[in-house]
Amino acid sequence: MLRSLMSTNHKDIGLYYFIVSLWSGLVGFGLSLLIRLELGSGGLLIGDEHLYNVLVTSHAIMMVFFLVMPLFMGGFGNWMIPVMVGCSDMLFPRLNNLSFLLVPMSLLLFLASMYLEGGGGGWTMYPPLILGSYSPSISVDMMVLSLHMAGLSSLLGSINIILTSVLVSVLHGSSESTPLLVWSLLITAGLVVLTVPVLAAALTMILLDRNFMTSFFDPVGGGSPVLYQHLFWFFGHPEVYILILPGFGMISHIVIEMGGKFEVFGCLGMVYAMVSIGALGSLVWAHHMFTVGMDIDTRAYFSAASMTIAVPTGIKVFSWLASMYGSVSWKSSSSLWVMGFILMFLIGGLTGVIISNSSLDTMFHDTYYIVAHFHYVLSMGVVFSMFVGLNYWMPLVVGFGMPERVLKMHFYFTFISVNLIFFPQFFLGALGMPRRYIDYPDSMMFWNSVSSFGSLLSLVSVLMYMIGLFYMFSECRGVMFSGKVVSSMEWGISTVWSHHTNLEGVVIYS
Repeated sequence: MLRSLMSTNHKDIGLYYFIVSLWSGLVGFGLSLLIRLELGSGGLLIGDEHLYNVLVTSHAIMMVFFLVMPLFMGGFGNWMIPVMVGCSDMLFPRLNNLSFLLVPMSLLLFLASMYLEGGGGGWTMYPPLILGSYSPSISVDMMVLSLHMAGLSSLLGSINIILTSVLVSVLHGSSESTPLLVWSLLITAGLVVLTVPVLAAALTMILLDRNFMTSFFDPVGGGSPVLYQHLFWFFGHPEVYILILPGFGMISHIVIEMGGKFEVFGCLGMVYAMVSIGALGSLVWAHHMFTVGMDIDTRAYFSAASMTIAVPTGIKVFSWLASMYGSVSWKSSSSLWVMGFILMFLIGGLTGVIISNSSLDTMFHDTYYIVAHFHYVLSMGVVFSMFVGLNYWMPLVVGFGMPERVLKMHFYFTFISVNLIFFPQFFLGALGMPRRYIDYPDSMMFWNSVSSFGSLLSLVSVLMYMIGLFYMFSECRGVMFSGKVVSSMEWGISTVWSHHTNLEGVVIYS
């Protein structure tokens, strides 16, 4: 077992990333169920307000740092980049292995911090709440160190992705033939290298304030809590695009394959759109801080720049729709997931344009309207693209796929349940319900009950997917002898140099 964990093969490491990140996703999903059970009960079900804050904090960190980032950049990045650019492995295999080993170590440290008394300061970790005066427990220090390790893992993996993609593209002539999935992972890796060190600096200053009597963020000693917000959101807003950009690449790739086309409509424009999204996303961090007392000119800039991101995002949506027009079969589960992704991301994007207005954001700030907005982008946009990728490339990774009827049923249950969870939260935000509050007036009971019912329905969809996976693996022995052998052409990697791919035949279970 230990020897296998030390493997430097990109496929082995990608598979380990899949296992760890999906397990983390199940833990984060379980935490979200506890949150919704508490909010749907009308009273105090858990009975401990501090425990509720710990659940909210842990759910966010598990989903962002231990599900989406390792799954997209570690799992899909390791598996697909060498295959798509035509090389036998990542450029630095041992660095690749080290970047993976840091993830379970970071995860164990974070899980340990959850079981210690203290913590619960929110995933944004705003001072002075997170400082020693209000959160003296070692649990916070363990959580910060865990995020340091997770950030180091992301940095090492991103450096590997950048150098592998760029070097191979240079060696093989032109970057114009580089697949959009590789472009999206390359831009994502660039954002990680740009922003994660800023988060690391902010976390280091928090550790110093907590343990060495400095006053970077402590107002008692002349520090500025607003400085921390600037540092955090310089990472925090590009983080949204770090999470969603790989999904853009996967959707683009699968749209091409569904339509049987050589490339997506406006392929070069799609690349420029992703670069623009990454660049603009790094310049609008302070639209999360409209309530800290900015002057009117600064608010006007960040409002205008935030709205500008809608332009390249719209280019991508219209390019996907143009690519699908007249050529996509609606009989496949992939087409359902792609359209579900576009719809969910569209709702998240439009509500983002609304709250980019500084006046409206001042009203909606820290209400459930914000929660609904970013969950439509992340919980639906990211997770839908995640399921698209898992369903589409699962036969390539493990050798066999799930039945189409199960994938379609899973889509319908997921689509209905997530909309039941998060769409009522727009109404709760309009009613003024603050986020991270454990209780609320009786007038908000109905929409909270609807949201919690949707959460229970999402449990059915997750169990359905897990049962489908279990059934698929239990039947794999018979499938290997009676199933359909599929060539690499099925995954759109026919342009890969055949002597580099080393792909074996795989089996589709039906």
